[in-house]
Amino acid sequence: QVQLVESGGGLVQAGGSLRLSCAASGSTFSIDTMAWYRQARGKQRELVAVINSGSSTRYADSVKGRFTMSRDKAKNTVYLQMNSLKPEDTAVYLCYYHSGITNANYWGQGTQVTVSS
Repeated sequence: QVQLVESGGGLVQAGGSLRLSCAASGSTFSIDTMAWYRQARGKQRELVAVINSGSSTRYADSVKGRFTMSRDKAKNTVYLQMNSLKPEDTAVYLCYYHSGITNANYWGQGTQVTVSS
């Protein structure tokens, strides 16, 4: 089992910044993938950013150049630095963990990000 705890959400004005954190605990492995998804009210969940065990990253086109995902392996924590936030970034942001060993997937509870215009 892997537990994911997100933090760092909140209310920010358009153009502002937030940094989200997701701490993983439990049966984590060195071969894994972690990601941030988001789900706005009434919309489908969408992938925001993903990072693999080699720290390679991919981003949704809508956040490229504004968001940066990173990881601290020693702390089993990933981060999402969000700059130049827009009202359309408003959503619940969820942390996702995939084990490359067991193929199990886990989700965090989510953290609300609200960007006011």
